[in-house]
Amino acid sequence: MTATEKQPAVDAAGTSSRLYSYDLAPTKKEGRRWGAYNVFTLWANDVHSLGNYAFAIGLFALGLSAWGILLAFALASVFLFLLLTLSGYMGHKAGVPFPVMSRIAFGTKGAQIPAAVRGLVAIAWFGIQTYLASAVLNTLLVAMFPSLQALEQTHALGLSTLGWITFLSLWVIQVLIVSYGMHVIRKYMAVAAPTTLITMCALAVWMFIRADGSISWSTTHPLTGGAMWLQILQGAALWVVIYGTFVLNFCDFTRSAKSRQSIVRGNLIGIPVNMLFFAGVVIVLSGAQFKLDGKIITSPTDIVQTIPNMLLLAIASLSLIALTIAVNLLANFVAPIYVLVNLFPQRLNFRRAALVSAIIGLVILPWNLYNSPVVVNYFLGGLGALLGPLFGVIMADYWLLRRTRVNVPDLYTEDENGDYHYRRGYNPKAIMAFVPAAAIAVIMALTPIFSAVAGFSWFIGAILGAVIYAVIGDRKPDAADVDGEAIAVAAE
Repeated sequence: MTATEKQPAVDAAGTSSRLYSYDLAPTKKEGRRWGAYNVFTLWANDVHSLGNYAFAIGLFALGLSAWGILLAFALASVFLFLLLTLSGYMGHKAGVPFPVMSRIAFGTKGAQIPAAVRGLVAIAWFGIQTYLASAVLNTLLVAMFPSLQALEQTHALGLSTLGWITFLSLWVIQVLIVSYGMHVIRKYMAVAAPTTLITMCALAVWMFIRADGSISWSTTHPLTGGAMWLQILQGAALWVVIYGTFVLNFCDFTRSAKSRQSIVRGNLIGIPVNMLFFAGVVIVLSGAQFKLDGKIITSPTDIVQTIPNMLLLAIASLSLIALTIAVNLLANFVAPIYVLVNLFPQRLNFRRAALVSAIIGLVILPWNLYNSPVVVNYFLGGLGALLGPLFGVIMADYWLLRRTRVNVPDLYTEDENGDYHYRRGYNPKAIMAFVPAAAIAVIMALTPIFSAVAGFSWFIGAILGAVIYAVIGDRKPDAADVDGEAIAVAAE
């Protein structure tokens, strides 16, 4: 290795090319275009995902009454509003994506740890969500063109020929949308959000009319007493866990927010209000179906498939597909893109990283992952349990130890005197706080003996990570507070 190769490449602004690129750079405060409506559309799309409906309807199946479901979501929405607002403020102030934000607590090199965990979870779920959307498209195509049933009789690598066609079609659509950048994602969400809300509301009204204007408020044997309250608390906690990924990388979106007020207003309508609307739709769908035939649905697709009118069936199915794509773009595509750009800033930009991420999401054959309880529960469940401790350490560092003071230019330097160089680019105290908290969270999430409290593993891991780091971390209330305008790029 030559002397030149040993030295980090630095541009005129003093940033290292190993840490800085156009896609990783902070966004200029002037020209940020994400307002309250754009923040709201994040949640209008993401909350109404097929996976979330399956989870919420599962609470009805477990014995929670309509009021119990509403209470569970009310509690969860309060927690999420607070957590996401705190996380969103960080993104708005610094204007940087999650992998760069992680450098504050973990160091310029140590930040690869939280970024990699977040990226692995996202890539796996990107493939799985694409597969779920393709299954809806399969059902629609067979209903419209029965002759296509023959394509479901042949298989390759665990997926039917028709499944491959629909999966690859939706895969290409998502790659094309993301390849044009965050501004196109913002526009797609703006259209998909009202479409989603209108579709789900119409579906609920249709089911309510089918059930003669009344629904079952619970199953035949609803939970009561302590068992009911435990299920309400577990349901609320698990709903927060579902968003454990988003609370980490919410800054990927709020780095383009116009103001703190837009984040608060968007979160307020998108989380408490929208989530209670979501809970109402769940109650009507599951309660109406139970009244009609005593059966509990597992997803809105179960109801969509019973729509007798082919045109309405097509509209409802395409709306669910558009919704799933929106959810995938938000929760599972943007995060790994920034992770890959952070790993290879000199080789990958946003578009190239999107393609690499999508290819990985394809070659892992996500339908096989989804159909394997062991993989979903242990691999993805174990990775998910790590998100709480990461959140705890990052939040404690930013809010408690640094008191929101960030030296943004130093996030992009490999200078040994930089604020985030720590020890060879790693902050040992952040890692020392993360490891025990993560170990406890994973054990609680995956060990059968702790099954009664497994739903609280994210909270316990986050609290432990924050407390340990708050005790052993270095308090820096007088740390340099420097914005990144000098090295910033235009927001999308």
